[in-house]
Amino acid sequence: METAAAAFGIGRTTAYDLARRGQFPCRVIRAGRLFRVNTSDRVKVLGIRATPTNASKD
Repeated sequence: METAAAAFGIGRTTAYDLARRGQFPCRVIRAGRLFRVNTSDRVKVLGIRATPTNASKD
């Protein structure tokens, strides 16, 4: 959750508050007391274009 919060430019406390209220900028999965943010959802909301990191450069 902290990584996602940093990506959106919000603090940790605010991120958890938004997640509890269902207002986090992307989908948050709650597993008991844990909050998880799916990386692909975060990338989609941020508009980041994924590029392969292991692509060969010929």
